[in-house]
Amino acid sequence: MPRILIVEDEHKISRLLQIELEAEGYEVTQAYNGAQAWDIYQEGQWDLVLLDVMLPEMSGIEILRRIRSVDPGIIVILLTARDSVEDKVAGLDLGANDYVTKPFQIEELLARIRASLRLREQQIQATSADVHIDGWLQAADLRLNEGTREVERAGQSVELTPREFDLLAYLLKNKRQVLNRDQILAAVWGYDYYGDTNVVDVYIRYVRKKIDHGHQHELIQTVRGVGYALREPS
Repeated sequence: MPRILIVEDEHKISRLLQIELEAEGYEVTQAYNGAQAWDIYQEGQWDLVLLDVMLPEMSGIEILRRIRSVDPGIIVILLTARDSVEDKVAGLDLGANDYVTKPFQIEELLARIRASLRLREQQIQATSADVHIDGWLQAADLRLNEGTREVERAGQSVELTPREFDLLAYLLKNKRQVLNRDQILAAVWGYDYYGDTNVVDVYIRYVRKKIDHGHQHELIQTVRGVGYALREPS
């Protein structure tokens, strides 16, 4: 039974989420301000956190930073009234797995939760099932280890956010294949993701800047009108 922590200062919204999630079979705990949420988070083992951005005592963004400093794998879905592309990208870039704007349809939120938990389980199973001689996926001088979540280019360590890491891992597992935006969204963001496909372009740009900038050969290539491919130099 997945354990979900709801961090929401509006009691009516929190109660509605609790009822719906428990009806879906999840185990639910609630927190109503940032300081309380951080204390509860540290005391338990969680599969997913629903995190309001605007909270008393400690902001949701600060809680997200703290969570990511100790656990890069737990699913965090941000809840907020801010719906600009810039706000969404900022939240995702800080390590959130998804971003839901208020007001939201409960069916959509439940679908996103299911998709996130399913994708996480698939990633865990893939990591345990994938057999690599030394534990690394590789293309040219780029190496990625799913177990340790390390990335290297030309022997130099590369720091990626959780979402950037998942995107690069998917490209590496399918190197030389041309992947369209819908395929990438389904694999990296989840099959029930409802956001715009331009988030793929944004994150491709982020990853390119970190792994290709300053190198003679650019590994991530744009296939005009189709999507992207990670290819080794010929």
